[in-house]
Amino acid sequence: MQSSQYSKYSHSYACIYMQSCNSLDIQFREDNSSTMDALRIVSTVAPPSLIRPQFSKPIFTLSFTHKRSNLTPFPKTKPNKFNAISPPFSTQPEAETDTDTENLDHQGEKFDWFSHWYALSPVADLDKRAPRGIKAMGLDVVVWWDKNENAWKVFDDRCPHRLAPLSEGRIDQWGRLQCVYHGWCFGGSGDCKFIPQAPRDGPVVHSSPKACVGVYPSTTQNGIVWFWPSTDPKYKDILTKKKPPYIPELDDPSYFERTVMFARDIPYGYEVLVENLMDPSHVPYSHIGIMTYAPPPR
Repeated sequence: MQSSQYSKYSHSYACIYMQSCNSLDIQFREDNSSTMDALRIVSTVAPPSLIRPQFSKPIFTLSFTHKRSNLTPFPKTKPNKFNAISPPFSTQPEAETDTDTENLDHQGEKFDWFSHWYALSPVADLDKRAPRGIKAMGLDVVVWWDKNENAWKVFDDRCPHRLAPLSEGRIDQWGRLQCVYHGWCFGGSGDCKFIPQAPRDGPVVHSSPKACVGVYPSTTQNGIVWFWPSTDPKYKDILTKKKPPYIPELDDPSYFERTVMFARDIPYGYEVLVENLMDPSHVPYSHIGIMTYAPPPR
C-alpha cells in the first residue's frame, strides 16, 4: 500500500507556462529512472484540463509556526524627564549684512493705494456753477463748489436715495448740491439738508444717517484739487496729519507764464502712461503738428 502510494506520487512534473501574444507553450517533463523525451504542446488556447491541478493531496506544506525569540525583551518604561543635548555646531543664524537688513526692512510691507493724496483736477478745469463727475482710483466722485464754506468738495457720485449720479445734478440757490432725480439737497459735510417729498409736519427724516452722502477729504494746493480716496470717518482730519506733496514751481507765476496745466481722461493705467512719457522719440511722429519738438534727424 505504501509503495503504491509512493509510485502514485513518485513522478514529479515541472510545468513551464509561457504565454505570448500568439501562442501558449506548456512543457511537461517526466523525471524517473529512464529519461523520457519532453512533450511539447503548442496551442493558442490552453485546455483547462492541462492547467487545472491534478493532485488530490499537497506535495509539501510550509510551516508558519511562530517561534519566540530567546532575546530578552527591552523593558518599556515611560520617560518622566527629557534631557536636551546641544549639537556640536551653532544653530544661531549668522549676522545679517547691511544689504540683507535693508531688504528685510521692506519685506511684509503692503502699499495701500487708498491711503495717499491724489491730484483730482486743476482748478482751472472746474466750474463753480455746476458739479463735475470724475473717475479716479476706480472711484466715481463728484467735485463741486460749496459757496457756504468757500471750498471745493469731493463727494461720492451717487445719491443715497436711489443712487442717481450727483454729478448730473445742480447747485441750488442756497449753495447746496441737489440731486437731479428727486431733488434731495446736501451740504458740504455730506448731510442731507432737504427732502422735498417729506411732509413738513412729519418726522425729520432728512437728518437720518442713511440720508447722508459719502464725503472724501479734499484740499486745494498748487492750483489743484486733491482728494483722499476714502470716506472712512477716521480720515476726516487727515489733512492735519498728512498733506499732499508740495511743488513750489507750480505757485510761481513766472513758471505758469510758459506752462499749461490740463487734465485728460485716458482709458489705460498709469504704468502705460509712464512708459509713453519715458519714450520721447515717438513725439515727432505720433504728435506731428500738435506739439513743438526738434526736427527729426535725416
